[in-house]
Amino acid sequence: MSVTRPLPHDSARLHVTGAARYTDDIPTPAGTLHLAFGLSTEAHAEITGFDLSAVRAAEGVVAVLTAADMPFANDASPSAHDEPVLAAGEVHFDGQPIFLVVADSHLAARKAARLGKVSYAPRPAILTIDEALAANSRFEGGPVIWSLGEPETALADAAHLVEGEIEIGGQEHFYLEGQAALALPLDEGVEIKCSTQHPTEIQHKVAEALGLSFHDVRVEMRRMGGGFGGKESQGNHLAIACAIAARATGRPCKMRYDRDDDMVITGKRHDFRIRYRIGADGKGRLLGAEFVHYARCGWAQDLSLPVCDRAMLHADNAYFIPAMRIESHRLRTNTQSATAFRGFGGPQGMLGIERAMDHLAHAMGIDPTLLRHRNFYADTAPGAQAPAPRSISGSVKMQSTHYGQTIEEFPLGALSERLQNSAAFQARKAEVARWNSQNPTLKRGIAFSPVKFGISFTLTHLNQAGALVHVYADGSVALNHGGTEMGQGLHQKVCQVAARVFGLPPEAIRITATDTSKVPNTSATAASSGADLNGMAVKVACETIRARLAEFAAQEGRCAPDEVIFEAGKVRAGTLETPFAELVSAAYQARVSLSSTGFYATPKISWDRIKGQGRPFYYFAYGAAVTEVVIDTLTGENRILRADILHDAGQSLNPALDIGQIEGGYVQGAGWLTTEELVWDAKGALKTHAPSTYKIPACSDRPRIFNVSLWDAPNREETIYRSKAVGEPPFMLGISAYLALSDACAACGPHYPDLRAPATPEAVLTAVRRARGGGP
Repeated sequence: MSVTRPLPHDSARLHVTGAARYTDDIPTPAGTLHLAFGLSTEAHAEITGFDLSAVRAAEGVVAVLTAADMPFANDASPSAHDEPVLAAGEVHFDGQPIFLVVADSHLAARKAARLGKVSYAPRPAILTIDEALAANSRFEGGPVIWSLGEPETALADAAHLVEGEIEIGGQEHFYLEGQAALALPLDEGVEIKCSTQHPTEIQHKVAEALGLSFHDVRVEMRRMGGGFGGKESQGNHLAIACAIAARATGRPCKMRYDRDDDMVITGKRHDFRIRYRIGADGKGRLLGAEFVHYARCGWAQDLSLPVCDRAMLHADNAYFIPAMRIESHRLRTNTQSATAFRGFGGPQGMLGIERAMDHLAHAMGIDPTLLRHRNFYADTAPGAQAPAPRSISGSVKMQSTHYGQTIEEFPLGALSERLQNSAAFQARKAEVARWNSQNPTLKRGIAFSPVKFGISFTLTHLNQAGALVHVYADGSVALNHGGTEMGQGLHQKVCQVAARVFGLPPEAIRITATDTSKVPNTSATAASSGADLNGMAVKVACETIRARLAEFAAQEGRCAPDEVIFEAGKVRAGTLETPFAELVSAAYQARVSLSSTGFYATPKISWDRIKGQGRPFYYFAYGAAVTEVVIDTLTGENRILRADILHDAGQSLNPALDIGQIEGGYVQGAGWLTTEELVWDAKGALKTHAPSTYKIPACSDRPRIFNVSLWDAPNREETIYRSKAVGEPPFMLGISAYLALSDACAACGPHYPDLRAPATPEAVLTAVRRARGGGP
């Protein structure tokens, strides 16, 4: 059976040999021009004048374009049309593109872009959350508030109550392949080849910029060297710039950012400040919680509203909270426009409740893991004995989230028990306590954290996908779908789906580049929905063709079409058995259609984001992690010693790919909360804009002992072969690394350490001092 097999990535051989072709590797036509942006050096200012004479006179320069040269829409925004490709009259962050250089080489374009002289009249720049609050600088006009029950009353009745605040830093995507695009002028319209998670959005933005219809713009994308959300909207600038320059010059145009420019120009994960109040009764049962989210969104709206919505949606994580209030502030600042990043706000919301639970457990003097288990949603795993959830009065009520979605499946109780047993959690916890009692300098910490992550786009209409499948006369199969391959193995999974339907080996299926001229109106490959949506669309298309072949074979074999079996590269119909290729050849000669489209729309979902009510998610993916760390209390240096993970991928389409995603997601999540720190100076210039100043986890930073297993239960919903999404949920397993560091800091004294994120060595030292009773 092709699905559920641990097959390698479809491009694995190409990756390891260096033969995989990315956008920058595509051979360009003779006469191709190269582009670079001239960037702002002010965080907020009026542009009072240009002197671009030196740029135009520079060697190799063919043209220099400004906002005045944009023929139609000067907009790269994915949402609110508030993000010009080239600044028009005013700049809003240090690094904003102002003019565009078109030259005969990449190096010539970059050198010339540095020669531009722009005159500014500086304006006050709003850089921090506090400054944005003071200036009432925000999106949506005011805070978004969702409320369930009467949290103030519930908290007033709490036997145990804590309140606090956590600062959560942003994160650079740091995809290995940078942003890149190539525009090829056509007889009518333009063809774009680019590195993007959203080819249809590129198509729309380029068409608007050129004054064309969507059918005049073709976008093709074979593979990305990583995306993580950073190529959902951030590639728009490059594709538009290339298309405009190609129109102006009549020549192919190419653009790629160097790493420094990439980090300076593009948006990051939203950094948050979360204030919380949370209370429990004498038995440790949560009664209520209040959260205030302050999100630094940057200068343009981008995708900040749905990102902040999802942070609110995941503010409960795995816990039933009978009364809750969440207040979300979406703040506008003169920094890069924050954008999508793996988890899409969910990690920030989830870290808020996990920090609150950790703080509450410390105040109560109980094991944080016990507090977590005591407040899980009711367990639905067979034989589970978890108590039913409570209302404020203590009576049993249907378990549902603060936004009204019923929890129909919740295996975390049994999943967590299995993980903790396999990880010898309690024995190791005792060993950590023994170690800490005997070692004054090095302190160890160990922590458990769960994940409940909703799967679907919260913008309901995006939950759709299309596919196009061709079976050729020799029996080979080519398919196309709207998803994009960014290294996650989507194409291999979809090949396995097609192979399963036709009874063929996966190598008989060929995936072609994602192409807006083959499958139109696609959604971004995001929200962990790539395999769910596109796998189903491909299955529909393949089943349509198989039904035609089955009807044809049934006539030949004199049996009913539903008795025809496709298996192991052969087709059996009654007494007739023939190779798949021979049946296809005969069907072609009999004029049977061997091509079909497929379409899928996610069922059951509905969502009112204004009211904060509905069913935004088709289902939830679950997981849990135990992480052990050690810190040096003299330097703040720390290491992850071991991580044990049990993750729910449903009936995995490909266990090898899913385990790889889980391992990578955990490491990236731990990196966000430990080593990755974004720093802006007092004038709004990003100072951590290169590998020399921004520290992503390296191979040496991974846990020395790293155990990952899959929870062996199919999805209760009718997803593609009962699998579950596995792109984003594992990212939040990295929260256990942060909690383990907090646990190690707490071993240094009686006070709560109040560890900020990321937990850099400096932050760890500060937390150690707090645990000992020292000041900030």
